[in-house]
Amino acid sequence: MLNSSTGEIPSQGTKLAHADEERHARAASGIAAFIPKSIGRVDDPTDALRRLITSPDLSFLMEAHDGLSAAIARQAGFAGLWASGLSISASLGYRDANEASWTDVVEVVGRMADASGLPILVDGDSGFGNFNNARLLAAKLLQRGAAGVCLEDKGFPKMNSFVGDRHPLADIDEFSGRLKAVKDTTGDDLILVARIEALIAGYGLEEALMRAEAYAAAGADAILIHSRKSVPDEILAFADQWQNKLPVVIVPTKYYKTPVAAYRDAGISTVIWANHAMRAAVAGMRQICGRIIAEESIAGIEPDVATLDEVFRLLGYDELAAAEERYLPKHG
Repeated sequence: MLNSSTGEIPSQGTKLAHADEERHARAASGIAAFIPKSIGRVDDPTDALRRLITSPDLSFLMEAHDGLSAAIARQAGFAGLWASGLSISASLGYRDANEASWTDVVEVVGRMADASGLPILVDGDSGFGNFNNARLLAAKLLQRGAAGVCLEDKGFPKMNSFVGDRHPLADIDEFSGRLKAVKDTTGDDLILVARIEALIAGYGLEEALMRAEAYAAAGADAILIHSRKSVPDEILAFADQWQNKLPVVIVPTKYYKTPVAAYRDAGISTVIWANHAMRAAVAGMRQICGRIIAEESIAGIEPDVATLDEVFRLLGYDELAAAEERYLPKHG
């Protein structure tokens, strides 16, 4: 079909780009999910994520692991999402040890994008292999609506950072190659966050800073520095010495008692609440299932679960009813 303004036949890439834009517009405008507390249309997820990460104000990303949790996070008022590898794996019945495939992750991220319209930073683990796997993952995530990908400097398969003590780090040059491959493939269309696991693996601040310098040179847009300690001392020390050469992203899962004022004072860019929707779901479902089997009734739990009407409102059933009125033939 000819472009009416230029007389040219659009390429397949142009058609795909236009289709992707339309899909994001539909999701952001509320067609995919009804959001009572809308934060407004997100025209370009990558630009939106870039603004969050580079903002002088502290930003927050909320974990989600499927379309429902993504819609709930947006309804709560979050401006961006973290597609957690741990949470997606758990929701699929897998362990966070690369048992879920990269295609599993891409499929879930697409559903999250459709349901929320929010910018999504995806936990890409270590890239599911070498540079070639990493760039293929990044390209597919971009096609499915992701705004950014975070790669950690481990090998494949990786293990969750809070499980055991076997966390061998990737060679700096080899991991830098993975980052370069992603950047060469996606350019500025996908935010690239380099996650440093040196502190997790038992190395000191010097190793973490050396890796940060190398990953910045390889094209990373931000640095995620990770720790498994219950206090944020090594994270804050890293931020102090790094001096915001690139924005710093943190995941305070273990040092959760730290007030966010400490992160603002340290010049941290972004805080990721990394697994709490999934953990809340586990706790809630366990409690309700336990009560139902013990009480042999659902009468007692009804006040403690979401109503069906809440679910219908969250997922836009009213829009479907209005669409039926508009598009279905009238009989009578």
